[in-house]
Amino acid sequence: MSETTRCPWCGDLPVYVDYHDNEWGRPVRDDRKLFEMLTLEGAQAGLSWITVLKKREAYRLAFDNFDPAKVALYDDAKVQELLVNEGIIRNRLKINSVVTNAKLFLDIVGKHGSFDSFIWSYVDGTPIVGHWKTMYDMPLTTPISDRISKDLKKLGFKFIGTTIIYSFMQATGMVNDHLTDCFVYGELTKMRI
Repeated sequence: MSETTRCPWCGDLPVYVDYHDNEWGRPVRDDRKLFEMLTLEGAQAGLSWITVLKKREAYRLAFDNFDPAKVALYDDAKVQELLVNEGIIRNRLKINSVVTNAKLFLDIVGKHGSFDSFIWSYVDGTPIVGHWKTMYDMPLTTPISDRISKDLKKLGFKFIGTTIIYSFMQATGMVNDHLTDCFVYGELTKMRI
C-alpha cells in the first residue's frame, strides 16, 4: 500500500493533516468562512499557524462563529471579556482589529454584494496555480498580495500585511500552493472552479 504524499509543512499532527487535506488551498466562496480565515490569519501574526489552528474552536465560540454582523457590534465590555478568554490569543491590538475588520468587511459586502466577489476579483475569480516542487520555491508574498494588502489598508483594515494576505490567499484557495507531488495539488488542478 503506497503512502499518500502531502506537503511537508503539515507533518503528522492530526489537526494539521486534516486542515491540509480538507481545507488549505480549496477555494472558499462563503463570506463567513472568508471572514474567519482573515481573522485567523491576522491572529497568526508573529506566531505559528498550528498555535492558531489549535485555538480555532475557541475562536469560533468567542467570536460568534465569525458572524461579521455580530462581531461589528462588539463594544469595550466585549473586548474586555475577550482579553481574559484563555482559549484565544489575548492581544488587545489583534482583538480590536477583528472588530474593526468586521465593520469594514460589512462595508465591502454593502458595496460589492459579497466579500467573495470583492476578494476573488483580484484573481479574476480563478485560483492561481503554483508549480512548486519544494517549500523553498514558494513565495511569501506576491504583487497581488501586495495590492490586496495596500487596498485593504487604505480602507482601514488591520493585521492584513502582504504576508498575512498571501497566507489568506493560500488558505482560501485563491492560490493553489500545494507542492506538485502532493495529492491535493492533483485534486485541485483537476477541479473546475
